[in-house]
Amino acid sequence: MSVQFGLLGPVTVWDTAGALLPLSAPRHREVLGRLLIARGRVVPVGRLVADLWEDEAPAGAVGSVRTFVAALRRALEPGRAPREPSRLLVTDGPGYALRAGREAVDAWRFEDAVARAGQAPPRSAVELWDTALACWRGPVLADFPAAAWAAAERARLDALRLDAVERRADALLATGAARDAVADLHAHVAEHPGREDGWVLLATALDRAGRRGEALRALARARDALSGGGGALARTEARILSAAADSPAEPAGTADSIWDRAAASWDRSVPARSRARLHATAGLLRDLAVSGPDGLEEAHRHRRDLVAAAERTGDPELAARIIGSYDVPAVWTRADDPEGAGELSRAAARAAALLGPEGPPALRARLLSVVAVESRGDAAADAPPPRASGAPATEPWRLRAERAADDAVRLARRLSDPALLAFALNGAFMQAFAACGSAARRDALGTELTRLAVDHQLPGHEVLGRIIRLQALAGLGDFTNADTEAEEIDRLADRNERPLAGVFTAWYRALRLCETDGWPAARHRYAQILTETAVCGMPGLTQGAAALVALVPVMRGDTLPRPGDFDGLDAGPYQPWLDPLLLAASGDSEQARQALSTVPRPPHDLVQEALWCVIARAAASVGHLPVLRRARDELARAAAEYAGAGSGLVSFGPVTHHLAAADAAIEAHASATGQ
Repeated sequence: MSVQFGLLGPVTVWDTAGALLPLSAPRHREVLGRLLIARGRVVPVGRLVADLWEDEAPAGAVGSVRTFVAALRRALEPGRAPREPSRLLVTDGPGYALRAGREAVDAWRFEDAVARAGQAPPRSAVELWDTALACWRGPVLADFPAAAWAAAERARLDALRLDAVERRADALLATGAARDAVADLHAHVAEHPGREDGWVLLATALDRAGRRGEALRALARARDALSGGGGALARTEARILSAAADSPAEPAGTADSIWDRAAASWDRSVPARSRARLHATAGLLRDLAVSGPDGLEEAHRHRRDLVAAAERTGDPELAARIIGSYDVPAVWTRADDPEGAGELSRAAARAAALLGPEGPPALRARLLSVVAVESRGDAAADAPPPRASGAPATEPWRLRAERAADDAVRLARRLSDPALLAFALNGAFMQAFAACGSAARRDALGTELTRLAVDHQLPGHEVLGRIIRLQALAGLGDFTNADTEAEEIDRLADRNERPLAGVFTAWYRALRLCETDGWPAARHRYAQILTETAVCGMPGLTQGAAALVALVPVMRGDTLPRPGDFDGLDAGPYQPWLDPLLLAASGDSEQARQALSTVPRPPHDLVQEALWCVIARAAASVGHLPVLRRARDELARAAAEYAGAGSGLVSFGPVTHHLAAADAAIEAHASATGQ
C-alpha cells in the first residue's frame, strides 16, 4: 500500500523504490484515474461504464470493467495472495474504491503543500510553494484530455496551480527577491494573459528590480490582453508613476518602509559594540521568537551567542538583564535544543549567584524563572537519569529547578509585577511534573495565568495559559471545556499574530477526533498533522511525534505492536522506552527484559504518563515485575486522568485501563509462581 500515484501529468504509479509500475493499457490507467479523483469514495460499476464509454457502452462493458480492476489489483499489489482481499483497490457495495492515503497521491500532496504555504511567513512560503509546484509533471490527467469525467477536477487543480504560481511570486516580492520573480512571471502571463493578478505582480516585480519602463510597458500589454483591465492595473500604474511607498497594492506595505528607515537610522546613530545594542538585540529576539517557525529557529540560534556576549562584558548586572529578558511563553516541556537549554539554565544560575540574595528582587525573579523554564524535562540534568527498575530517587538538579520556580513566583507576588508573575508562572508550569497525575495542578496554574494575562493585557501569556488549560483539561477527560479553550486560543492567535499556537490546537483536535470517533477516523488527520507541523520550528515537539502517534492504536488496545508497525519511523527521544516494547513484540523476551532493566525513568514532562504505560505494557508481556510494579505505582497517581492526553497530542485512553492490565499481570505472575 506504499505505492505512489500521479494525476498531475499522465496517470502514473510508482513502487516503493520509485520505479514505474507497468500500466500500459489505456483503459487500466483510465479506471485508475477515475477512482483517484473520487478521493476514496465508492464509484459504482455503472458509473465507471458510463464514464469510460461516453457514447454507447458495448454489451460486455461491465465484465470489461471487472477485468480492468483485476489487472490493476495485480499491478498495484503484486505480493498479494490469490484469494486475499485487496486492501488498496477494494470492492465496496455496488462498485470500487481506491483507499490511498493523502501522501500517496501527487495531487493531494500538492493541495496539502498549498495549504501549508498559505499559512507560512514569506521566506518559508517560497520553499513550500516550490514543493507544491514540483508535484506537477504536466496537465492534469494528461493522457485523457477530453474525458468529461475529469473536467471538473482538472479545472479545479489548474486553478490551484495558477494561484500557487502567483502567490509564490508574491512571497518572493515580500522577501525582496523581485529579480527572481520576473522570469517566472513573464512566462506565466505569456501562457495565461487573462490573469490580471499575474500582470500586476509582473509590473510590481519589474518596478522593484529597477526596471520601471518595462513595468509600465507590461501594464500596457495587460490592458490590451484584458480589454482595458480592472482597477488593479490602474492602481499599480499610479503607484509606479508616483513612487508611492504606501500603496495598498504593494505587498511590502508601509510598515516595511518605516522599518527599513528606522533600522538604517539605528545603525547610523548607535555606536558599535555598545550596551544599547545588546539590549535591543535581546528585545528583537524576544519578538522574533513568537513570529513563526523561521523566527523561532533564528531566535534560538542567536540567543546563546547573545548571552555569551553579555557575559564577556564582565558586568554581572548587564549579563543578568540580558539573560532574564527572554520571557517568551514556553509551552512544550521538552526543549528544542536540550544542550543549549542546559547552558542557558546554568548561565542564569551563575548570574543569580553573582547578584547574590541582596540583588534587585525583580532581576533575581527573572533569572530564577529562566532556570525553571530552561530546566524543563531533563534539559538541565547533571547526571544520567535513574533507571525505571529502581526505587524513585530524588535528583538534586530537579530540586534546584523546583526551588527556583517556587522562589520566582514568591518574589513576583511580593513585587506585584504582573508581567514578572506571568513569566514565573511559566517556570512553575515547567516544574509541575515531579510525579504523574499533575493535570489538576496544571489546570489551576493555567487558570491563574489566564486571568492574570486578561486583567493586565498580556496576550502572549493569555495564549500560554489557555494552552496549559487545554492540555490539562484533556488529561482530565474534560473535553467539552478543552474544546472551548481551543476555540479561544485560535481566536487570540489570529488577533495577536501568534501562528505557533495553532500547532497545539491542531494536535488537540486530532486527539479529540480519536476520542470521539476512534483511531480509524483519526489516523488520516494525524498523518496530516505530522506533515503540517514538521516545519513548525519546534523540534522538541516534533521529533519522535510520529512514533507517539503510531503507539495510539497499540496502547488503546491490549496487544503488542504488529511486525512492521514502526518500520521507518524515527522515535527520536522516545526510542529508549519504545525498544523494550518492540523487542517483546518480536518474541525476544530475554532482550526485552534486559532493555527494561536498563531503561531510564521517563522524563518529568507532558508525556511521562504515556511512557510509563508503554513501559508497563512491555514489562507485563515479559514478566519483568520490578519495572511493572514501579510503573503501576507511578501511574496510580494519575488514576483520574487519560494517559498521554495531558500532552494535548495523543491519548492512550483512561489510566485506569492500564492500571487494571498491570494488576492483572502482577496477579497472574503471583498465581503462576506461588508468590
